[in-house]
Amino acid sequence: RKTGLVVIAPPGNEEFETIWKNLEERKLPWESLTQEQFKQKYPGFSLNPEEVAGCDHDGGVLSADKALRAVQEQFLKMGGVIRDGERVKHIQPGQVVKVTTNSSVFEAEHLVITAGPWAQKVLSPLGLELPLKTLRINVCYWKEKIPGKSGLLQNFPTFLAVNPNGEEHEVYGLPSQEYPGLFKICFHGGNEADPEARELQDKPNEIQDIQILCKFVSQYFPDLHPKPAVIEQCMYTSTPDCNFILDYHPLHKNIVIGSGFSGHGFKLSPLVGKILCELSIGKQPIYDLKPFSITRFKTQ
Repeated sequence: RKTGLVVIAPPGNEEFETIWKNLEERKLPWESLTQEQFKQKYPGFSLNPEEVAGCDHDGGVLSADKALRAVQEQFLKMGGVIRDGERVKHIQPGQVVKVTTNSSVFEAEHLVITAGPWAQKVLSPLGLELPLKTLRINVCYWKEKIPGKSGLLQNFPTFLAVNPNGEEHEVYGLPSQEYPGLFKICFHGGNEADPEARELQDKPNEIQDIQILCKFVSQYFPDLHPKPAVIEQCMYTSTPDCNFILDYHPLHKNIVIGSGFSGHGFKLSPLVGKILCELSIGKQPIYDLKPFSITRFKTQ
C-alpha cells in the first residue's frame, strides 16, 4: 500500500541527509518539502519551524500477515511442510543435524536458525554467545479528538521523525490499518525484556517512551488525543551495531544463522531469505556479508 514516506529532522541531520543521498544515487523519486508545502500536503501534521522534511514517494506499508500467508501458501504448493507451535528443545550438530522439538525429531544436512527473540536461548547450547538484545516495544495507537475533522484518515503518510526537538530518539508512524480510525505512532526503541514475559508490568503513564510519545503526539498531531487508545507489545532483537547477523555457525558450517532483526526486518525479508538460502546450500551470495558476520563480535 503506497502512502509515501515522510522524513522530518532538525536541519543538517546526518541520517536525514544520508537517506536522500541514497535515494538520489539509486534514481528513486523523492522531493524536499518546504514548511508551506508540508502544511498544504499534510494539514494535520505540524512541523517545528526549524525542521526540514522530505518525501520518498515510493514509501508505504507492508501488510505482513497477508504477505506471510501468501508465501506460506506458495511454499505448501511447492511441497514444503510448516510445523507451527513446536518448541525446539535440542539441536544436535553433525554431518546430519538433528532437531528435537516437544513433539517431533527432524534430521537434515543443512539447518537455518531464525529464532527471533529466542535466538540466544537456541544458540547458547550450541556454544555460541552473541551480543543480542531483546527489547519490548510498546506499539501505540491513537485516535482523533473529533472523528474525521483532522483529515488524517484521508491523508496520513508513513513517517519517520529523526531526533524530534533535537532529542536522541526516533518516532515512526503508519496510517490507520490494524484498528480502523486509529493511527499507529511508536517510539523506535524499548527496554530489555524476556520474550516469555513481554506483557507490561507498569502503568502506561509511568513508562518513559510512552510519555515521550504523548508529548510528541500533542505537539505534532494536535488533532489526536495525546494519550494512546490502544497499547500492545512486540519484540525487537538487535545487535550492538544495529546490523543483522547473516552467517554460518563458526564451528558448524551446515548451520546458518539469521538474527538481529526481529520486529523491524520484515521489509527486508525477501533479500534476507535469499541470502540465508544461498548460504545454506553452499552458494556464495553476490553481496558483501562482512558487516553481517558473527566474527565481528567477540564470541565465546
